[in-house]
Amino acid sequence: MVALRARKVTISMPAELVEYVDGQGAKSGKSRSQVISECLASSRERELDELAAEGYRFYARESSEFAEVSARAAAEALAGDR
Repeated sequence: MVALRARKVTISMPAELVEYVDGQGAKSGKSRSQVISECLASSRERELDELAAEGYRFYARESSEFAEVSARAAAEALAGDR
């Protein structure tokens, strides 16, 4: 992970989430801030991956439709040349 300049923020969260974060930190030897930052970075990465996949699916459909139209036009053009 690229080290970014950190900014201090104050947040409120349910006690059970604080306990979970602290437990994850204790298991991994990371601070509360590191655990929360890594969790948010992971969530952001999943969101970006989902957006990219959605874009790929869109362009795949568009390319497929273009290929179909082009194939029909080429077949018609070739048939007209005979």
